[in-house]
Amino acid sequence: MRRSKAFIPTTKEVPSDASLPSHQFLVRGGFINQQGAGLYNYMPLGKIVLDKIRTIVKEELDKSGCIEVQLSFVTPMALWDKSGRADAMGKEMLRIQDRHQNSFVLSPTNEEAMVELVKNRVKSYKDLPLNLYQINTKFRDEARPRYGLLRGREFLMKDGYSFHASTKDMVREFDLMEQTYKNIFTRLGLDFRVVQADSGAIGGSGSKEFHVLADSGEDTIVICDSCAYGANIETIDSIDDEYNEFTYEELQTKNIEEKCSCGGGLSFKKGIEVGHIFQLGTKYSTALEATFNDENGKPRPFEMATFGIGVSRLIASVIEQNHDENGCIWTKSTAPYMVNVMVSNIKEAPQMELGEELYSRLVESGVETMIDDRKERFGFKMKDAELIGFPFTVIIGKELANGLVQIYDRKTKEKTSVNKDEIFDKIMELI
Repeated sequence: MRRSKAFIPTTKEVPSDASLPSHQFLVRGGFINQQGAGLYNYMPLGKIVLDKIRTIVKEELDKSGCIEVQLSFVTPMALWDKSGRADAMGKEMLRIQDRHQNSFVLSPTNEEAMVELVKNRVKSYKDLPLNLYQINTKFRDEARPRYGLLRGREFLMKDGYSFHASTKDMVREFDLMEQTYKNIFTRLGLDFRVVQADSGAIGGSGSKEFHVLADSGEDTIVICDSCAYGANIETIDSIDDEYNEFTYEELQTKNIEEKCSCGGGLSFKKGIEVGHIFQLGTKYSTALEATFNDENGKPRPFEMATFGIGVSRLIASVIEQNHDENGCIWTKSTAPYMVNVMVSNIKEAPQMELGEELYSRLVESGVETMIDDRKERFGFKMKDAELIGFPFTVIIGKELANGLVQIYDRKTKEKTSVNKDEIFDKIMELI
């Protein structure tokens, strides 16, 4: 992509309502813009990142045997009345009526709709297990939408639902999805923890949350320094009762006397919830009269589990964990462009010729590359590059007279001089 032809409206101005780095830098870097309270448009850079995350989520789910579908964004209210959740969801669920006064909701989640999809279509234990998922828009009418993509009203979510003939098989799938989610967040380059959690309005007998560790997180979690144990503080009565009157900053000065079962020490961290998996049992299948015939030909309600990932929320989570005072620092798997070829002075023919040559070679080699061919000052271009967060920027400037160009590593902030004839090979080595 040529920067001179791209639509990337960067700005120096910090949005007045943006308190978190991800909110500030995603708006300033031209990734998103606000349409209304808790509603955001994805501009070209933001759409690229969103699609990259979506692709990784889909690839890992498909690898684990999940099957993708897409449900209607609008769901009949009758399904929610039947499950008993119409009141439980409260005012977060936006209710609408059509011209015939039929009641619907803008889906905040889709347990009911997915059960209805499977009901009377999967009739035998021989057709189980089945794990269906979608990556689709959801709407929750948050009372106080804030923090940009971390707490919006409209968002992109992966929600999956599995159907089983036995509790044992449901637990097996639950464990498989836990590992699948770990694979997803590892591929995204995130530092995260899996924690025991409360099932909340979704219900069920057990659940686990996936938290990206970040000081800006809304949840306080307790983690072990010696093993993978983690838990939301709300689920640990002995710890919650003792420390629930303290702020997170005050908690950092407190020592948890209890030890992990492995003997390791426990500490408090802040986490951004990006995934949640639930063991539902027969809660929804019983309420919605969804059954299959077992080995003896008798009807039984499906054993179910449900699995969610905040796909659009992950964009902000990456930046909350990876940024500095100058802007975004994307992980390699989420960067909108891996390489930014910056021509310092486009009026200098040798600089422009090398920039075009390198740009063409990288694109032909399948490297996502931007060439900054704008007629702007070097300092302006450099600030833009740091704000957007390209992992590597090749600076073609005055040193070219000596046969050298520079590679700027966004994460380490190091500039390395490289012979112009070796720059392509060096970039390919780094990525």
